[in-house]
Parts: sequence; structure tokens; C-alpha cells
Amino acid sequence: MKVLIVGSGGREHALAWKAIHSESVTEVYVAPGNGGTSNEEGVTNVDIAAEDIDRLAIFAAEHRIDLTIIGPEVPLVRGITDKFESLNLNCFGPSREAAQLEGSKEFMKDFLCRHEIPTAVYQSFSDLGLAMKHLEGSTVPVVIKADGLAAGKGVTVAQSYSEAEKAIRECLEEKSFGEAGNKVVIEEFLEGEEASFIVLTDGKTVLPLASSQDHKTRDNQDQGPNTGGMGAYSPAPVVTAEIHERIMDQVIIPTIEGLAKEGINYCGFLYAGLMIDAEQNIKVLEFNCRFGDPETQPILMRLESDLVELCYQASKGELEQIELQWNPKVALGVVMAAGGYPDNYEKGHTIQGLPSETENLKVFHAGTQAQNNVIKTDGGRVLCVTALGKNTTEAQLNAYNCVEEINWKDCFYRTDIGYRAIERES
Repeated sequence: MKVLIVGSGGREHALAWKAIHSESVTEVYVAPGNGGTSNEEGVTNVDIAAEDIDRLAIFAAEHRIDLTIIGPEVPLVRGITDKFESLNLNCFGPSREAAQLEGSKEFMKDFLCRHEIPTAVYQSFSDLGLAMKHLEGSTVPVVIKADGLAAGKGVTVAQSYSEAEKAIRECLEEKSFGEAGNKVVIEEFLEGEEASFIVLTDGKTVLPLASSQDHKTRDNQDQGPNTGGMGAYSPAPVVTAEIHERIMDQVIIPTIEGLAKEGINYCGFLYAGLMIDAEQNIKVLEFNCRFGDPETQPILMRLESDLVELCYQASKGELEQIELQWNPKVALGVVMAAGGYPDNYEKGHTIQGLPSETENLKVFHAGTQAQNNVIKTDGGRVLCVTALGKNTTEAQLNAYNCVEEINWKDCFYRTDIGYRAIERES
């Protein structure tokens, strides 16, 4: 079986690494891949951008790819699944219509309200004056979101009116996010603890994956600007058995059923970013129409079931009666980033100290490039050092022991990934 993974980040490295371990898989291609995927045995990088849907379809047809798994959001929102299916190519990921759940925050919020799925109070605006007038009547902190895809940079948790006004102007007036900022969503700030809840579905059967918790902000103790994610761990203790059941009943099942009622079949990964407050109330912060990054890395470290078989059966609508198998250990991933991220940063620095893979340790590459057998930095989030341990404390220790051996010019990372779970353990 031949598999094509679309994307170039840490998530795609993890997907390729897991795919090549499938008994049915003979070859894995990654388009365009990174320095880490180029060094995986049985994995081949393909020099085609993740957004170049036409060339990806030609490649899949010419190489008789049995299954294509889409990593990032942009090709999904642009309709890569629809294109592949029109050519009778097997592609795992939601359709363009279904991917609006991530592609437009206004669409997502309106959908949640239509189907009475709990979320923060909000309003959306394309007019600067109306947005500013609404802001005057809001309380701070307040959350400002660019409506479209902004590569993880379109969300501001404003602690003051001036910060909120600046975020609105960046979208509607300065066009900092291009078309993604033609509308803004202004919503109430929610208190609580965040969790990532990711499922795999064929549109009828829903298989929840292991829970996880992402660390979105750049600095320790969840301070600083939002990023694409500075680390994650699985499972997340905040998602108790009771909370798990309520998430399925109040969020996931109503979403899949709501889409079906609107004539949209959802097949793929669905990621719900959730806020769980002190009273254990659940509200949806966001939907992603793909596997999260960096949650993918610790989740796949723990997954013992055959990922390719799962995706293939889902693409055929045959997920019934499947039970997932998990390693009982905790997995924790620490993102190592380039100095200056999430703003301006340099590329091209040589990475030193990369370890060999072990049963309990794997370094997944994101923003890297291989040049003459040397790994160099090529992005903002560069690596995700992922380790297993009998609990979060041990997994954290194992991950940071490795992190401390790796270095390049101006690299940085948070030193507290998993701190909430460790506080519970102690």
C-alpha cells in the first residue's frame, strides 16, 4: 500500500513515521516534507507544496497512491478532498464545505448556535466603525479573532481596550492577515482550563482519540503571545471519564449530526478546542478540521492501533466495530522554536545534538531542512521533542533531558510543558 502525506510540519512527520510502521504500507511519500521526514527509512519527500492541489493530484494518480492523508488546513479549506474524489483518488480529510468549520470562524460560531452547541457569546463584523462601537460595550479581557485562516496568528486575547482596538485595526484597517481579516469575530473571554479533543470519523461512526492539552502561548505559565503551540501532552487529566462523555454528548455527536442535517458528510479528523471551567462546564473555543499540531506527536506516540488502516477504513465509511488501542504511558512533547517566533526569526542555523530514536523518545521535525546530511532550521517551530513516561512528571523529565542536549543559535522553548498535570500529580 502506498501512502501520501500532505504537509511539512511536525504533525506530518509524526503521520509519516506512524504510517511507515503499518504492516500494509510499503511506501510513504510526504509533500513537501522536511528534514526529519527525509531521514525516515521508507519515507520519500516530494517537492510539491501542500497548497498545489493540481500537482498533488497528478502525483497521486501517476504513482498509484492508495491513500492520501491531509495534514494542514489550507489545502482542506481549498478543496483538495473534492478534487481527489472527482478523480477517484482516495483522500482522507473533510470536504471543502465541511472544512468551513475551520476556514471561517463566523461560519463555525453560527453553526454552533444553530445546533445549540455551547460556545462563547460573540458577534462578527466587517465594518470597522461597527466593530469599535461593539467593543465599547464589551468587558475586558475580550477575544479578537480574524475570521479566516491566519496560520495561528489571528487570535488576540486582549487585556485592555487599546489592545483590542489595535487587534481589530490590524484586521479590518491594516489588512495584516489579508483576506483572512476581512471580518473579525469579537467574543467573550472564557475562564478555565483548555483541552484538545480530537476524533476520527467517517461521518457516521466517531472514534475519539486520546485526550491532550496544548500550550498555545509562547512563555511559561501561559503568558505572552499566541503561537501555533509550544508543546502538548496526552492524556489530559482535566478530561475525566465524565467530562469525556459530556464532550461526546454535548459537542462531538451534535456537530457530526448537525452537519449531516445540513447535507454535509464529515469524514476526517475533527479537533475541538475546548474550555472547561471550574464548574466543569464545556464550551467550544474552536474547531480544526485536521489533526492538531503539536498534539499529534504525543497522541501518535501512544497510539498502538494501525493509523493507516483506520484512515483507510474511515475513507470507505467502514469504521464500525473498531476499538483503538493505546499505550498506558503519558506522552509529552516540547516544541523547540527559533528565536523571535511567533514574529520575525532567522532560518538556516545548524542544529546540533539530535539524538537517535528510542522506544520512549522521538524528535519530530517541523521547520527543518536537510542540506548535505546536515539538519538546518527552516521555520518558527523547529522541533517537537516527544517522550513517554509512567506519568507526566517522568515524561516531562525524559523530554527535557533530551531538549537540553539539542541546540542551535537563538533556539528557545518553554520549560513548563505539562505543568497543570504535574500539579495534579503532586
